Amino acid sequence: MKRPIFSIFFVCMLIFSAAHGQLTYNNPILGGFYPDPSICRVGDEYYLVNSSFEYFPGLPIMQSKDLVNWVQIGNAMNRNEQFSLAGGRVSQGLFAPTIRYHEGIFYIICTNVTKGGNFIITATDPKGPWSDPIYLPEVNGIDPSLFFDDDGRTYITYNSVPPDNQSLYNGHRTIRLIEYDVQRQKTIGENKIIVNGGSDISKHPVWIEGPHLYKIKGLYYLMCAEGGTAEAHSEVIFRSKNLSDSFVAYKDNPILTQRDLNPSRANPITCTGHADLVETPGGKWYAVFLGCRPYIGDYFNTGRETFMVPVTWKDGWPIIVPSGSEVARQYPVPYSSTKKVESKFSGDFLFADDFSSSNLNFRFVMLRNPTADLYKFHNGKLELPLKPVTVAQFDNPAFIGFRQSNLVCSAKTRLFFNTTKENESAGLLIFQSESHYYYLCKSVKNNEDVVELFKSVTDKSGKDELIASVNIGADRNYIDLKISADKDKYSFYYSTGANKWKLLKADVNGKFLSTKEAGGFVGSMFGLYGTSNGIPSVNVAKFDWFEYKGEDI
Repeated sequence: MKRPIFSIFFVCMLIFSAAHGQLTYNNPILGGFYPDPSICRVGDEYYLVNSSFEYFPGLPIMQSKDLVNWVQIGNAMNRNEQFSLAGGRVSQGLFAPTIRYHEGIFYIICTNVTKGGNFIITATDPKGPWSDPIYLPEVNGIDPSLFFDDDGRTYITYNSVPPDNQSLYNGHRTIRLIEYDVQRQKTIGENKIIVNGGSDISKHPVWIEGPHLYKIKGLYYLMCAEGGTAEAHSEVIFRSKNLSDSFVAYKDNPILTQRDLNPSRANPITCTGHADLVETPGGKWYAVFLGCRPYIGDYFNTGRETFMVPVTWKDGWPIIVPSGSEVARQYPVPYSSTKKVESKFSGDFLFADDFSSSNLNFRFVMLRNPTADLYKFHNGKLELPLKPVTVAQFDNPAFIGFRQSNLVCSAKTRLFFNTTKENESAGLLIFQSESHYYYLCKSVKNNEDVVELFKSVTDKSGKDELIASVNIGADRNYIDLKISADKDKYSFYYSTGANKWKLLKADVNGKFLSTKEAGGFVGSMFGLYGTSNGIPSVNVAKFDWFEYKGEDI
């Protein structure tokens, strides 16, 4: 197969950049479970938001001045009264937000598939506070996006049901457009179908979704995901001279996909799609989109991550990645003024928290809406009161999670915890879903302190499976726990003295934590966790510190 001219040009550009010492950034720009990215620019600042599903707080807000050094400045949904995640599975909750800015106000439009449907929240400062949701009952679907036209009118595009709710084939969906009255905070006018099926309905395209509408040089561009979020994922583009005309698909769609590449290629990036565009003040265009990094086949544990590439234009159409070309792991930085790339969200970063603050770091998350007593800080430790609820239930367990952001990495913590009851335990999780996790913990058996490793039981017909255990004796002041990931293998360690690590069990099956086996839309989380397994308790697990280290390189 001939290599496209675009690809040859870009490879040459990367070689030239490396030879001349030009600074590059790493893909993904947000490693780990940061799917469905949406981006906007306000002046010289960029803001990015991602889906968060059943994790609380929801909708992480990132900020950058150069598109490569990102910091998290908050979470848009951080109050229980804003939304409910009660009873939802880990891959339900908040889907596919879009962030936009208009006349001094930031807008996020999103879908809560667990309860409430589509809504809009606003803020004058992206750090928050963000408003309570304004629900949109007329918007029947998912993946809503806001567009502010230059004539003062505002529109919502979204994924919805086929015409007359009659599917021609499995995966038949539409993209719809409806006007939104910003002042009255409600939709108005006709709910109009602007794309039926996808870029070419004769080929039965599936799951047209994730629409974003732009006006560029007097033309309206509609960009959508197509093909589903697995390996066939892609991005397609349409355009029209005005919103009353039909949208015409680009003849060489898709403008982004990796599905046509050799699956056995080295270091593949797959599942690319669900993109959003942004223009720099200098007139350069970039696309952010989700993608995955499988370690073998289509197995990956880090979830759908945020990637970014420069956009080229061909005959008035934006091209994210030319057909037949790979998404590169490195690109030249967008700004020549960028002197260093030191993002704590990309590459082999180190994250450490000694819990000396009185506030939980923005990067930590909980499962569903937290109860008032879920955690507290006391004497330099994070305290988790043991709850009867477990992570296998659709409730709010005593769980504080941190995203696995690398294929090779480790997480460790120091735990102060004692019990005389065999139903009580506390420790460190690697968690993908309610039915797919490993739990490394301290507990007691036959009046002896033990370190145990459990594997979840997928059908929940019984207790989690004990796969390793060791007696550690009594009167331990603390214990350190560590989980190391090496692509499809996880190893579990403990230490009863500083850095005196002992292996409990090596090379446990990591594919069990993959999206391919566990299903859903999320990635794996390391979690600080304690439970009394259905029996009320007054006991407390105290965590002195937490550390995460990426080691892909």
